Amino acid sequence: MPTLIVFCHLRWDFVFQRPQHLMTRLAEHYRILFVEEPVYDEGKAHLKKTAVAPNITVCQPHTGIQAPGFHDDQIPTLQTLLADLVPEGERPVVWFYTPMALPLLQGFDPALVVYDCMDELAAFKNAPKQLLQRENALLNIADLCFTGGPSLYQSKRDRHANAHCFSSSVDAKHFQKALDRDYSHPEQAHVARPRLGFYGVIDERFDTDLIRQVAEARPDWQIVLVGPVVKIDPANLPRANNIHYMGQRTYEQLPQFLAGWDVCLLPFALNESTKFISPTKVLEYMAAELPSVSTPITDVKVPYGDVVAIADTPEKFIAACERMLAMNDEQQAALKERMRAIVANTSWDKTAASMHHLIQTTAPSNKAQRFLAQAEEQDFDDVVNAENVNPLPIAALAARMTPKDGMAKAAG
Repeated sequence: MPTLIVFCHLRWDFVFQRPQHLMTRLAEHYRILFVEEPVYDEGKAHLKKTAVAPNITVCQPHTGIQAPGFHDDQIPTLQTLLADLVPEGERPVVWFYTPMALPLLQGFDPALVVYDCMDELAAFKNAPKQLLQRENALLNIADLCFTGGPSLYQSKRDRHANAHCFSSSVDAKHFQKALDRDYSHPEQAHVARPRLGFYGVIDERFDTDLIRQVAEARPDWQIVLVGPVVKIDPANLPRANNIHYMGQRTYEQLPQFLAGWDVCLLPFALNESTKFISPTKVLEYMAAELPSVSTPITDVKVPYGDVVAIADTPEKFIAACERMLAMNDEQQAALKERMRAIVANTSWDKTAASMHHLIQTTAPSNKAQRFLAQAEEQDFDDVVNAENVNPLPIAALAARMTPKDGMAKAAG
């Protein structure tokens, strides 16, 4: 069984999303080594390996270096820790979720290099200034580029000749558990109806002001928010008697919360960090056959605007929620029929199978080998910046880019 090495900025046990969905399915074909960002540890540097699923091992580096993510200061230690990750002579497929890990490619002789661009990480809060340069280099040497939605695909298609759009999909069977409305999580039993719910990471992509205005305008509505708070001060979160924070929950618990909701929310802020997002939860809400209201996120509005209510102001958002709550039986039945048709046409199984087929049928370009040969003779960042490696225009970016910046967390 061939080896697939994954470099990811997201922890395996954080939020179960695209990387976990894909890797648990690709593990049917590959021995997967999922390399996380390092954890600070005052003891001797070591690599903690944990079997998390059949054919999937999470490799978590522990180092005494107080630098975030795949920071340049971490790279020499990480290269030492990962030196024996695969036997000598083995050529693994190397899969990147973050370009910041690109220097670690130097320790391997990849059979194929894959870039699965699930987010525009450079637009996230506290993103490292090198990220754009390293992404340019990664796009130049990758054999395959996958994108997490149509907006990202439009952004990357002209920068890679073998780019493919694989939008967020759905594990329908898992979320269809919510069709049994008595399955509702007991911890929300005390919350009155109607309940309007959201689950996901609460960060700079989440419109806290919108939720505050909805709660103030309709104190009879109960807003249930499930998920961890990341990169924003909890003190700035809206607080009211009808806003209920449930904290981070497991993937297994999500259908239980859905089962007890009347309307699902996608209250995304409209900013640089949401310009290219393709929310996984929109199809999960559909699998539960619950009406949804979203701000005008392109990858929601364009493909699903006839199923998800789209609202671009707080007043319209509130009005859309009112319409969804007021639907009669006939309207609900028609909406559910459209949802079922959409959900039936996609699955993570199909997505993973298509990706595997592309990996199997793509001829290696050997660009990675030429890149690595140059990197052995020169400073890594000099190679990244060289015109023959990165021909894309970056002069406008160079002034904003300095070395030694760490990777900020970005979760979907």
